Amino acid sequence: MTDSLFADLKVIDCASWIAGPAAATILSDFGANVIKIEPPGAGDPWRASTPVPGKTTDYYWQLTSRNKRSLAINLKHEEGRAVLYRLIASADVFVTNFPLPVRDRLQIAPSHLLPLNPRLIYASFTAYGEAGAEADKTGFDATAYWARTGLMDMVRASKDTEPTRSAPGMGDHPSATGLYAAIVTALYRREKTGKGGVVQSSLLQNGLWANACFIQSRLFGEHVQLRAPRSEAPNALANHYRCRDGRWFIMALHNEQRQLQGFLSAIGREDLADDPRFATRDARKQHASDMVKILDDVFAQRDMADWRKILDEAGVTFGTVASVDETSDDVQMQEIGGLVPFADGMGLTVSSPFHIDGETKVEPQRAPSIGQHSEEVLREAGYSADEIERLRTLGVLP
Repeated sequence: MTDSLFADLKVIDCASWIAGPAAATILSDFGANVIKIEPPGAGDPWRASTPVPGKTTDYYWQLTSRNKRSLAINLKHEEGRAVLYRLIASADVFVTNFPLPVRDRLQIAPSHLLPLNPRLIYASFTAYGEAGAEADKTGFDATAYWARTGLMDMVRASKDTEPTRSAPGMGDHPSATGLYAAIVTALYRREKTGKGGVVQSSLLQNGLWANACFIQSRLFGEHVQLRAPRSEAPNALANHYRCRDGRWFIMALHNEQRQLQGFLSAIGREDLADDPRFATRDARKQHASDMVKILDDVFAQRDMADWRKILDEAGVTFGTVASVDETSDDVQMQEIGGLVPFADGMGLTVSSPFHIDGETKVEPQRAPSIGQHSEEVLREAGYSADEIERLRTLGVLP
């Protein structure tokens, strides 16, 4: 078996929570040697997060920190920074999402690290970017990605509906993919020039990219209204419908000229094609609410399993509104490599969202405990047993 694509890549993950570390996770999926820097004691605060009240199992940590080795050092201590500096000298990528003032205090800003290694890719992630009055401001995906960029407002069911909280990592993981792309782009540039440098991304800019269709419309002077409620959808053929068993699905029949007749035949309503209200695309838009009511009645007559078969056979594009409980048994998600087993065979994890022909991702290894690999990493960096013990005595290591 050949080495993984990034087998020779050394990555220092000096970040916390999700977006920064998840970019390093993607690198690890393709074999990068990722060293996770954590403060002694509690470690990365993301360790303590769990979706189940009363449970302490580190589900989120296992996802974002698979394949990594943990080095617990106190970067507030001069000797702790010296350890990091030694690692940086032979590293390829350094990832951090610490607030800019914290980086200056810890002396891990680009001005501190790049002189140690001119080939280093310094991957910087922030909440609001690194320019302007809010550069030092802290934020999470719920605040900077979802709320600030208009996404949270635009996904409301109506103008009277309260804003809905985003799911954990809902903006962080797409943002991490963006940061990964910046890192790989910089690695490509390094292949051409031999030089590293700083790459940047932020929750705010990734949120803008996610909401770009609406924002671009506004930039051209259009007034972007909140989307109409389901019963008043502007296109009845691109709408949610509920089946007899209470299950919902969303249909996206956008090529009406080619698909409409087959769709109406499949649902047993060929007569609608001759109804003046629905005979043309413009007429269907004008009378969309009438068609929604008719389709509501049609889809309420069968269960989701029946409609899935009927719509699939008719070539209609649709998606079942699935629950999280259903994902672990979703065969398609496993067949495409979206859900993959841990190397120990105990359960599945969510893989990074792309594949490269001819390259095999590494088998996911369990996330490390705090400082699990401290001695191992330090020995690789040339520290002797006496030097490691001295660092413990100084309080640099736990």
